[in-house]
Amino acid sequence: MSQKRWVVGVDVGGTFTDLFVLDEQTGTARIVKVPSTRGEEARGFMNGIQKISEDGSASGVASIVHGTTVGTNALLERKVARTGIITTRGFRDVLEMRRRDRPQTWGLRGSFTPIVPRALRLEVDERVLADGHIHTPVNIDQVKAQAQALLDAGCEAVCVFFINAYANMANEQAAVAAVRAMWPNPHVTAASEVLPEIREFERCSTATLNAALQPVVGSYLTRLESDLRGQGFDGELLIVQSNGGVMSRQTACDVPVRTALSGPAAGVMACAAIARAAGFPNVMTGDMGGTSFDVSLVAKGEAALAAQTSIEFGLVVRSPMIQIETIGAGGGSIASVDASGMLQVGPESAGSVPGPACYDRGNTRPTVTDANVLLGRIAADRPLGGGLLQAMRADLSEKAIQTHVAEPLGLSTMEAAEAILTVANAKMAGAVRVVSIEKGHDPRQFAYMPFGGGGGLHVCAMMREVGVATGIVPRYPGVTSALGCVMADMRHDAVQTLNQALSDVNFKDVVARIDKLAEACQTRLDSAGVRFVAVDENIALDMLFTGQTHTLQVNVQRAQLSAEGLRLAFTEAYQHAFGRVLEGPVIRVMNLRYARIGRRPKFDLSVLAPVGAGSTQPLGVQRVYHQGQWWDAQRYARLELPVGAQVKGPAILEQADTTVWLEPKFVAKVDAMGNLLVTAQP
Repeated sequence: MSQKRWVVGVDVGGTFTDLFVLDEQTGTARIVKVPSTRGEEARGFMNGIQKISEDGSASGVASIVHGTTVGTNALLERKVARTGIITTRGFRDVLEMRRRDRPQTWGLRGSFTPIVPRALRLEVDERVLADGHIHTPVNIDQVKAQAQALLDAGCEAVCVFFINAYANMANEQAAVAAVRAMWPNPHVTAASEVLPEIREFERCSTATLNAALQPVVGSYLTRLESDLRGQGFDGELLIVQSNGGVMSRQTACDVPVRTALSGPAAGVMACAAIARAAGFPNVMTGDMGGTSFDVSLVAKGEAALAAQTSIEFGLVVRSPMIQIETIGAGGGSIASVDASGMLQVGPESAGSVPGPACYDRGNTRPTVTDANVLLGRIAADRPLGGGLLQAMRADLSEKAIQTHVAEPLGLSTMEAAEAILTVANAKMAGAVRVVSIEKGHDPRQFAYMPFGGGGGLHVCAMMREVGVATGIVPRYPGVTSALGCVMADMRHDAVQTLNQALSDVNFKDVVARIDKLAEACQTRLDSAGVRFVAVDENIALDMLFTGQTHTLQVNVQRAQLSAEGLRLAFTEAYQHAFGRVLEGPVIRVMNLRYARIGRRPKFDLSVLAPVGAGSTQPLGVQRVYHQGQWWDAQRYARLELPVGAQVKGPAILEQADTTVWLEPKFVAKVDAMGNLLVTAQP
């Protein structure tokens, strides 16, 4: 097919690889779901692409937007490239010193293994002072010798990290140029290029992780693009960033550390757009997949951004990213009774291989999915995944729960299954409270939007646990992250440290810096070859009172870039955040942050809505065990329900990518975009 018609979003999860296919010619959308191939993610990706067209070709695909967890998994499993560091003499141990933190705050023991061993962290003579003055010029001969030593030690990648390079990059840039001239591949990272920001540990950690990921992510994306070209694809391959925007494949290869939360971020952006269109600017999202439960908060239509995150203890990435709380509570999370006799759910997961016990692939321990199958909320003869499994074995679920939970706790099998779900729901509700109550938000003022393959099964329970009035189940919950890939704008963030008192700031210099950052970010946008309907910019300054250690991000417009304009903006933001403004201390401007956003053409979410009269007729009755008794739940084909249709619980709403369990005393209504709006009956 020569004519380009499809825009495809691809999200590779731990269990399934999801594709959302938008046909720009007809204005229709459909989903494709295939098993993930852990360790060979590209194979599962290509299996999905081949299912788009009848002939298996990708020639009709205009663009592909990919949310990937390859980088995150590589860090978690420590399967990264052998990496070296060249740093300022006396600073080779920055990675281990961290922030004088510990894996367990109150523990007497703990251990941490840096991503780069000490023997591969080498020093050279150079020194830049905090004010930017060069105290000691870099010794290039030493740099070359240390680079050769790292090559001799088998290093595939290298990070050049000099202290205070954020204030003056001259020494670091000279060293990087020398290393790149002799390094046999492009995997040379300059810390000041990745993060020209004050705080040596965060800068070193982010840059080092970037270097360690370059060969892993770069080879994956390069191989993927090559496979796509072999299938006839000649459009643009775009990658979702942790900040919810997208970037070109080349940019992702250059700064792979920005993909740390790529997949979950896409889902949050989709939820934000769906909720805004449905009239709910405030929404909490819960992505329940096979392995994890990811929670985020969207306030006033905008997802919350965090300045940094930790992939695990000590592996800190400082880069703007969607604020997401992750716990091990997915459909594949294993239930067990610990030595103290307490029922635990997760974080260990059965994943897709071997999967829950009911998959009959060798796992004999019970999972959340097994509990849902045994309780009748998932029909064993009609499993999720669009026919990936012909049937599931409820008898194996029962055996696993009986052996590992019911007998140790002295419960009946059904009581044990409900107990598993009670614990899982409590864990998920706890994660929701972390992003809401602990951040100063009242959950009652938010809607709750579950997505992922398992989210719909727990929507009513989560509403009860958290106190939310409305639940929003999107049209295709199981592929919401893939939908987010299609919807995401292209975004590039940049930062520079100023570290000046407000009264000393040269605002002509600040504007010049902004213009330079805008030009660099625009170059990145242009390199992707993507059409934008508009280009926006966000300017923010990290500010604080002298003597404070933590900054407050203050969003400003160019017209506010004056001493008085920033003072007013800072005091207003400070008052909002802390309830009062300090009198007397000098205001300082620490960092300048800039984001340039290329707005991609949007499609009307109403294309997801059901068309025609549909059907409100039940498909039959399904027996469901709930709160200690059996109920006759009406079964419905969820995608056949027309706009305006109402369904009262108890009910089971089925579709290929998920099942929605509507508890008694709850009602669901189909809105104009095909979402299910769930509310409790009085």
